[in-house]
Amino acid sequence: MHIPDAFVPLGQSIVYWIIALVFVALALKWARSELDDEKVPLVAVLAAGIFAIQAFNLPVGMGTSGHLVGGALAAIVLGSPFAAVFILTLVLLIQGIIFGDGGLTTMGVNIINMGVIGGFVGYYTYGALKGISGNTYAAAAFAAWLACFVPALAAAIEMAIAGTFPLVPGLMAMGLYHAAIGIIEGVITAGAIYLIANARPDIMEKRAEVAA
Repeated sequence: MHIPDAFVPLGQSIVYWIIALVFVALALKWARSELDDEKVPLVAVLAAGIFAIQAFNLPVGMGTSGHLVGGALAAIVLGSPFAAVFILTLVLLIQGIIFGDGGLTTMGVNIINMGVIGGFVGYYTYGALKGISGNTYAAAAFAAWLACFVPALAAAIEMAIAGTFPLVPGLMAMGLYHAAIGIIEGVITAGAIYLIANARPDIMEKRAEVAA
């Protein structure tokens, strides 16, 4: 899902960067007000875990790849979609600058897809489903699946606008692969939240209090 350099024209990349920077600024504001001595280690663990799960890439075709995202997990555990934007931005910066995974000119669009779309879709889907069903883990699993699937469709649309590949084949390729990959992400996310809830129930209780 990491869009490399030259897949999006520079003019479009600049627009995506401007949009991304607005959300990054809001994420930094969240970090300044919310991060404390208790949450900083949790952010570090989540960032490391998301970095690791994104390292498993499957070739989708047309020069793109599919992988887990992790935005929903970060947003759910830390109780804000801006947490996902914050963590995914850190992960994407390290991946792009040090490991060459994803372009520098296209980092803005990658932040939008994985951090903004993934974080907001995951967080609000989880909140809505948990309110309806009362089942934390089922809600987290579906939210994580959707937060993997929707950004993939967004990436396909963006690359179609860029003229990189046709819209329908792109949607089919990215959608089908990430619909399958999203199942794995849903299981991992639900499992991670289960482990956190058992090891540190205070963290998830605080999230529930905020949601209420």
